Amino acid sequence: MARTKKTETSAEDATRAQELSSAFTARKPTVDERMAIGKTLRDRVPRASHGVFERPPGVDPVAILLAQARTRLPQLVPVRHARMLQSPFAFLRGSAAVMAADLVPSPTTALRVQACGDMHVANFGVFASAERQLVFAINDFDETQPGPWEWDMKRLAASAYVASQHLGGDREAREAAVRSAAASYRQRMRRYAGMGLLEVWYDTIDSARLLEAISPWWRNAASALLDKARKRNHLQVLDKMTDLVDDQHRIVEQHPFIVRVSHTSAGRPVDDALGHFLAAYLDSLAPERRFLFSRYTVLDVAQKVVGVGSVGTRCWVVLMQGRDEDDPLFLQIKEAQPSVLAPYVQWPGPNKGPQNQGQRVVVGQRLIQGSPDIFLGWGQLDGTDFYVRQLRDMKGGVELEMGETTPAAFAEYCGLCGWALALAHAKSGDAAMIAGYLGKSDGFDDALVRFAAAYAEQTLRDYETFAAAARSGAVEVATP
Repeated sequence: MARTKKTETSAEDATRAQELSSAFTARKPTVDERMAIGKTLRDRVPRASHGVFERPPGVDPVAILLAQARTRLPQLVPVRHARMLQSPFAFLRGSAAVMAADLVPSPTTALRVQACGDMHVANFGVFASAERQLVFAINDFDETQPGPWEWDMKRLAASAYVASQHLGGDREAREAAVRSAAASYRQRMRRYAGMGLLEVWYDTIDSARLLEAISPWWRNAASALLDKARKRNHLQVLDKMTDLVDDQHRIVEQHPFIVRVSHTSAGRPVDDALGHFLAAYLDSLAPERRFLFSRYTVLDVAQKVVGVGSVGTRCWVVLMQGRDEDDPLFLQIKEAQPSVLAPYVQWPGPNKGPQNQGQRVVVGQRLIQGSPDIFLGWGQLDGTDFYVRQLRDMKGGVELEMGETTPAAFAEYCGLCGWALALAHAKSGDAAMIAGYLGKSDGFDDALVRFAAAYAEQTLRDYETFAAAARSGAVEVATP
């Protein structure tokens, strides 16, 4: 039996090697040819068709959200619901699973990218690259998976419309926000189509390019945001999140958002479970980063509530120390559940995708973010998949609240979001085919404005339905 299995494996390896050899040596279509192919897709999927939204039969937003709640920590589910009820925009942020179900029958070109899966305007920000430069990019990858580029673009457009409304923008301002995101995505994708693969791979939206891309009147505010992000480092977290206890820094509890527990949900002592997890996590790091990480010592660990849509998933914060107490490292160990896209999009190729959902998140982030966290990795704890990243490493974002952002500044911000999404999709998909499909005119932009307005109305109805379910007791909500 062993000999037969070995023979079969050798045959599979030989076939795979032949396929790879053919792929590397076969003539590939030129940029112009691929753009022409993309243009022909308009015959099958007219750009104007993207402006239509009709909810598919059987999509029940309350039922979908309650189904998600069953896989989360029960004591935190009411907190998640309370955060989603703060506004229609907060509801949209937390209901990626609902929108994924809504988008299933929508028209697509069948061009695949590494989709974010939860592409809304609050999921962008600045962070420090490995070279310690501030970079603007997508910053949430919990739902990433290969999928249609249109789904990311439509969720971004809908969020721009709803967020503009949340900020007090009138109809003209809302449409301007959507149009800015769509036009930026289209124009940047065309530029990426003409760039070499390595040129695209190395491309980033650094702080200098970001400031150049926005209006002069907004640069002072943007510079202040960047300066604030530079100060958000591990020492700042140390001062904010810890107290000295017996001459050792310890994480301060803030019930129910930061809680120290002695055992995991499976009943294992936290110290023992964390040690085993970190040993497995090390295997996901490159050797040089494994060596660097091994020089740190764990001081403390606590559970932490994060985000809006992520509330209720398991999340740990780990305080570590390097050279001395002035050399801290804060890690976030965050649960990774299957992507909201998973029920609707088949994983490409013969496999079913990564077996560990944390690996799915990490591989997706490494593919499309450009300069990810040096400690980005994954592991498993008590049968639950997690990914690991630094808690705060010069990270920052725009405050999307009334009084903090003007409609005009928000529209420009949406243009930056469209740029960052185009870069992510160009790294992982065929920029020339997508650019050829989009073309130079604003036909696709117009369609997205219509779609976003229609989906904003659906979001408001869903928000009101969810609020009614909360009032009736069908949905449990934490009291302030």
